[in-house]
Amino acid sequence: MLSADVVLPCLDEAEALPWVLARIPTGWRAIVVDNGSTDGSAEIARGLGAHVVHEPRRGFGAACHAGLSAAQAEYVCFCDCDASLDPGLLTGFVRDIAAGNADLVLGRRRPQTRGVWPAHARAGNAVLSRMLRRRTGLRLHDLGPLRAARRADLLALDLTDRRSGYPLQMVVRAVDAGLRVAEVDVPYLPRSGKSKVTGTWRGTWQAVRDMSAVLAEQPRPRPLVDGGAR
Repeated sequence: MLSADVVLPCLDEAEALPWVLARIPTGWRAIVVDNGSTDGSAEIARGLGAHVVHEPRRGFGAACHAGLSAAQAEYVCFCDCDASLDPGLLTGFVRDIAAGNADLVLGRRRPQTRGVWPAHARAGNAVLSRMLRRRTGLRLHDLGPLRAARRADLLALDLTDRRSGYPLQMVVRAVDAGLRVAEVDVPYLPRSGKSKVTGTWRGTWQAVRDMSAVLAEQPRPRPLVDGGAR
């Protein structure tokens, strides 16, 4: 049976944690990365059987990368910890990778109710998707946080962003490295609490600025494998 580590960046998600952790596939390990919570999130996660990592440096990328560094499984997945996405869906992502259909699988968020995805967040996502297409030629509709890949492939990308540009840098560098990126529709549910990244216009456009800097990076040479490009 395929197994994976699921990285769950966490900042004050005490209310959502029980729902999220109950949906981690059987035999998989939940890695909750506490990014400075003050609501007891770390203690709740530990009590529910998750492996807890503390990352004092604030930032979505810092939390995600701390989780990746702590991961040990062949496959590593990422999921928001706010109950807006079901981590149980990641089993299909990992099966696709294991079957050789893709190297990095991303969830395209499909809102299930009106108001789940605010206008400013959708606008920022659309802008970034167009910018990504110009930079890489990849025609993605979403840069959502539900994703999976092999741990070795992710570590080889040498990701450096520690803010909200991290998920985009993962995709950009994956394309530069010749990895195959796939997109799968996933239900997007009402989140618990307020988003720390895109909960406001200001937060959304700060994220867009962070990600614009990622898109300005020069393409990295593809690694050679057995004398040829991957």
